[in-house]
Amino acid sequence: MIRTIQRKLKKSRGFTLVELMIVVAIVGILAALAIYGVRKYMANAKSAEARNSLGQLSKDAATAYDREHMAAAVLADGAATGVSNALCLSAAAKVPAAKTSIAAKKYQSAASEWETGDKDNGWQCLKFSMAQPQYYMYGYNRADAANFTATAEGDLDGDGTTSTFTIKGEVRGSQVAVSPTIDELLPEE
Repeated sequence: MIRTIQRKLKKSRGFTLVELMIVVAIVGILAALAIYGVRKYMANAKSAEARNSLGQLSKDAATAYDREHMAAAVLADGAATGVSNALCLSAAAKVPAAKTSIAAKKYQSAASEWETGDKDNGWQCLKFSMAQPQYYMYGYNRADAANFTATAEGDLDGDGTTSTFTIKGEVRGSQVAVSPTIDELLPEE
């Protein structure tokens, strides 16, 4: 009888404190890994905006170069004018104008911010704009007649450290060649 009771007690015995602590430790480690993975995933998803926008911006710069530029004067009968191609001149201001506008937050740009410049310079020449809220500040700079650089700068976590994405292009012959990759400095900051 005593042995039967002892067997029943062994069968109905619960987990020991050590076993429970091991399970809690394993769950804690898995939770920490999950949080890290989700944070990395979210930062990568947000930085995709910069990569996609810079790709579009470089295509817009190449398209603007392909547009024919010529004098706007009326030609005399039988006269001709030269046709030229040129990269857009630099955008006067980045959008948004201050990094504090995108530090750990999204910025909704106004259409007027993308309308600066004219047919030969700035955002209006590039015909680039963003209608959706953005995590990054965008800039376009023409270094000389044959080279341009487009940048996206952001501070996803608001710690003051800036992530920078850069794409470059240059005129080669009669076409614009764009870098096949985007240079990324601290992409998850």
